[in-house]
Amino acid sequence: MLEPVLVLNANFEPLNICPTRRAIGLMMTSKASLILNGRGFIHTVSSEFPRPSIIRLDRMIKRPRIRVKLNKREVLRRDNFTCQYCGQSTPQLTIDHIIPRSQGGDHTWSNLVAACPSCNHRKGGRTLEQAHMHLLRLPIEPPSSARYIFARHLDQNEDWIPFIEGW
Repeated sequence: MLEPVLVLNANFEPLNICPTRRAIGLMMTSKASLILNGRGFIHTVSSEFPRPSIIRLDRMIKRPRIRVKLNKREVLRRDNFTCQYCGQSTPQLTIDHIIPRSQGGDHTWSNLVAACPSCNHRKGGRTLEQAHMHLLRLPIEPPSSARYIFARHLDQNEDWIPFIEGW
């Protein structure tokens, strides 16, 4: 009952992911309709319900375009879990401010990179020029496309891809 279900807006725009239990509740209250049942059925004593993979809301929900949240997990994901100074991939990655906050650097996508502990320590509270270091890639904000946002679920739910492409 906890498998992810893709929730589409009335115009088939990908909105969110919810658990199967919530999706069935939306369908039973006529707030959403089944688009794809790729998981079989839930059997009760007197009836059976489809286990949805994709549902579509019956009413259009207006909301701003989703943006990728600025947090440690997303910075590491954007940088492919590798140090942006030496290229090493280690489980102890940290986040480094290119222009240190003590020198007026902001906490923004363009000022944050993944760094291994040794490179982060070596750079310290200095700028790249002061530490004589360079970046492998310039940091940019990741795309807010549906494919990027829902990417961690696409390996197990390949049937979602036609509904996510192009958004």
